[in-house]
Parts: sequence; structure tokens; C-alpha cells
Amino acid sequence: MDLRLQGKRALVTGSSIGMGEAIARALAAEGVAVAIHGRQPERTYAVAAEIEAHGGKTAVVLGDLTVEDEAHNVAKSAIEQLGGIDILVNNAGGPGDRLFWEETQIRAWTESYDRNVLAAVRLINHLLPPMRQSSWGRIVNVSSVAGVMPQPTGPEYGASKAAINNLSLSLTKALGASGVTVNTVSPGMIHTPKLEIQLRQIATTNGWVANGASWGEIERLFLKVSQVPLGRIGRAEEVAHAVVFLCSPLASYITGADLRIDGGAVPAL
Repeated sequence: MDLRLQGKRALVTGSSIGMGEAIARALAAEGVAVAIHGRQPERTYAVAAEIEAHGGKTAVVLGDLTVEDEAHNVAKSAIEQLGGIDILVNNAGGPGDRLFWEETQIRAWTESYDRNVLAAVRLINHLLPPMRQSSWGRIVNVSSVAGVMPQPTGPEYGASKAAINNLSLSLTKALGASGVTVNTVSPGMIHTPKLEIQLRQIATTNGWVANGASWGEIERLFLKVSQVPLGRIGRAEEVAHAVVFLCSPLASYITGADLRIDGGAVPAL
């Protein structure tokens, strides 16, 4: 299927690793010029080089999106290098230490909100005006199933993702028939390098598996308690494919949606 994305330009935040990297690769495969964003130069340039080696077009933008000046420079650099930005995928962010309520300090709440919400808001504020002017744009905010099904640990993370869902709906209504759509995707348990490290550490620390256990062993162990109806942990590429579709002209009548990519883990009508 031709997604009609050839020649579009995208900024994918947090795209030097994990889901962001998979999204950047998938967009590039559809002919989108992609600004690869990260905070570690070596890893960010490496991802860009690999995409270009497969025929893609990229730019590299570096910066901490929790700092206003750096977020501004990321947006400005992406526009200058690619000649504009048609697609913004706000993927950067993530959980903290996943502590229980009584252990979660106020600082953790403010840092989570800054990392998962305000970082996205900063880039939206910078990149939305030219999208409006051109009467075409796509904003996809990466949320989480924690935004609708929070856990007893990491309460600040679930709350910040609920805020992303809410602000996306608000922006949808503010944009109206401008030609700019706003959607969220809410991944469940997705196999990324960070997740594998976390699950492996939990399993080995508790003596559930031996050091050097295969990923398959780790996955089967956690699926016993995770209650995923599809019976497996998702792949970053599966999130990427959904994001790319929402970015395409084929999704022009989809806005204000929250697409859960969780293998059926969240019970809903």
C-alpha cells in the first residue's frame, strides 16, 4: 500500500533508540526525510547513518527537551536542515523509578510531567504554526496504556500519560478543520532494549532465571502475570507501523484518537 508520504519531513523525538528509532526507520522507508533526535551524539548519528545507508534521508538534532532553549534549538535545527517539518512524533520521555505512592517524591512528579508532557508541548508550540500555515500537518503523541490503566507503582508516570491524552484531545478541538490532525498511540508492553534490561534485572535479582537467560525465557516468565490476551510482548516495529499510518494522508479523517497497541491488555468496550 502506498501511504503517500514521499517527500514529507518529520521530527521524531527520542529516535536514537527503542520505539523512536523504529518509528524513524519506518517513516524513512516510506520516503519521509526524518530528523533523528537524541541526547547522545554517537548513538544518534549512528542511527541516522544506518538509515541513510538504506537509502533514507535524515538530519540529526541534539538536545534536552526539558530545557526550553534546547527544545527551541531542536525544532529550529530540524526545520533548517529539512526545509520544514510536516510531521511531529513526540516519543521522547519515559517512566522514573516506578516507586510506590509513599516513596514518590514531589520532585519525581514535576520531572515526569516535564519529561513526558511539557517536552511535547514545547515542540508543538514551535512547529504547529507553520503546519497551520500550510494547512497540512500530523502530530502523533506517544502515550501509554498507563494513561488509562495506571499501576500502583510509578503513579507520576501514569498521570503524565493521562495528561498527554487530554492535551491531545484539547489540541484536536482547537485545530478544527485546519488540516492538522492530532492523535495518540498507547503502547503496552513493547520489547525495547530498555524494557529487556529492566525485566532481565528483575528476573535475575529475584532468582527467577539464571544469568544469561534467553529473551524467550524472560518473556514467558512475565507473560504469566501480565495478562496479554495475544500471549506475547509487542515489538517496536508494530508501534512504528501504526504511527506511520496515522501520519499518512490515508488517515486524514482520524483525529483525536487514542490507538492502544497492547495486545488486548487494557479491557475496554
